[in-house]
This record gives sequence, C-alpha cells and structure tokens, in this order.
Amino acid sequence: MRWLDHRERIPEPLRGAIIALGNFDGFHKGHQAVAHEAIEWARAEGRPAIIATFDPHPVRFFKPEVPPFRLTTLEQRQELYLAAGATAMLVFHFDAELANTTAEDFVRVLLADRLGVAGVVTGEDFTFGKGRAGDRTRLAELGREAGIAARAVQPVMEGGAPISSSRIREALREGDPQGAATLLTRPFAIRGVVEHGDKRGRDIGYPTANLAIENYLRPRFGIYAVTGRVLATGQVLQGAANIGMRPQFEPPKELLEPHFFDFSGDLYGQEIEVAFHHFLRPEAKFDSLKALVAQMERDCDRARELLR
Repeated sequence: MRWLDHRERIPEPLRGAIIALGNFDGFHKGHQAVAHEAIEWARAEGRPAIIATFDPHPVRFFKPEVPPFRLTTLEQRQELYLAAGATAMLVFHFDAELANTTAEDFVRVLLADRLGVAGVVTGEDFTFGKGRAGDRTRLAELGREAGIAARAVQPVMEGGAPISSSRIREALREGDPQGAATLLTRPFAIRGVVEHGDKRGRDIGYPTANLAIENYLRPRFGIYAVTGRVLATGQVLQGAANIGMRPQFEPPKELLEPHFFDFSGDLYGQEIEVAFHHFLRPEAKFDSLKALVAQMERDCDRARELLR
C-alpha cells in the first residue's frame, strides 16, 4: 500500500482519486462510513481510493502540553485503511505551514493542483484551513470552482449519540475496553518493541514483555485480559497485562507489561501489538510479594476464563 506525503506532488497513476478526508485516528465506525463512501465512489468510477490522515494531530500542534491521546499509530492506520479497501494512505504533516494555509489554498493548491483529486468525502463536522474557516459547505463551493466534487457523510449513531473518538477515549479512561471496542469495531491496541526490564516478573514466576506506552492514550491504569500479536510471525498469544506505574516496585515507571500464558519464547526486540479486552481491577500495592503473586494468579485465572 502506498504511503503518500501531502508536501509532494502525487504520482500520476494516483491522480484523479477519490479521497476520504479527516483525522481518522481511531478509524471507528463513523470514520469507516466516510471511508466506505469514498471507496465505493472510487470503484464506481474506476478511480484510486485514498484515505487521508493528519500527523501530528492538529491538537498536538496547537496544544503540545496536552496529555497523550492517540488511539493509533500511523502504521496501525495504514493497515486499517488497507483492510478497508483503500489504494493508498495520504499523510498531511501538520506543521506551521499547513496550519496557516487558508481554506481557499487548501482546496486550490493542495487538493486540486498538488494532489489532483477528483472527489472528496468528509464527515458533516469536518473543518479545514487557517482558523478552521472552512466547513463542508465551503469545501463544496471551493471544490466546484476547482473541479472537485464533494460529499459529506452523516454521523454514525450508537446508543443515541454520534460515535466519536472522544467517546472512545472516555470509555478507555473509565476502564471500559469493551465499550470502546464496540465503537471501534475492534479492541484498542498498543503497539511497541519489547524492551529489557528489571526482570522482576521473571523472578516471581510471571515474566512480562515490557512496552513503552509512548504517545498512546492512557487507558485506566490497572490489570487487563489481553491478547498479543507478534508482528513478524502473526502469532497470537493470550495473557494478562498491567498498564500503569507499577506501585509494588521502585522506582515507579510507566509501562505496559503483558504476561502471556504458556509462552516461553524470547520476545526482546520484537514488535508486538497488545489488544485490551477486559478490565480486571485497578493497580494496587500489596503488603508482600507473596500477596502480589497470589493476586496475579487470580488475575491470570480470570483472564483465561474471559478470553476463553
């Protein structure tokens, strides 16, 4: 799958594409509806279908102090977009230049000239251009002048309210990974390279694969029933994971630490993806290592039961 950069002129075979335009961070049901409209439109007219995204997220550019909130990495999005049927992923690199691009230039210079798009699909609440001056109505007006057709897709509803990335983040912060998965159509998953740790888990009989959380949203800290996927081999493992500050050990360190059942291989240096299925309990500090180990045994038994 092609990975395109908005700062470069699009290759000739991909000009005349239909683009699904938005942040599409979580690529939830609402985002999927926009992408589906673009892909079906492209297929009907024999055109390439491109799904766009912004990186970094505009909020990160304007408010760099906000806590991490990403639901996916670019690599995860690329895989999701490919699975949806897109020909390519287009990354708008959000910097000062893009932030100061007017709505008019966004359409005429970027979409029409540099990218050569034939049609654009957005959500109804999409905004663009300096100061968010453009909306879907303005996009349609400017598009007509530049020879670009525009469509907008209505919000997808769930539980009487529109599906949004904000709802998903809130569900994860509240320790409701199943609610988040319903809106995402898949479990929330953190991807990273397994690091060497202090081997405390191995010493007490529960070896873990340590991952930095990096720029991902922090779900509610605690213990979860998880699955892990080894990207190099596709192997899927079941386990229980702690995400948080490890209150039992010093010094405190923010980590994701999955323990995979019935696995004795070496994962150091490998990239894995850990999917959150069920919240088991909050983090806690125990009076002794013996009490901690007893609780970990109960956690693993419960995780096995839930994942079965």
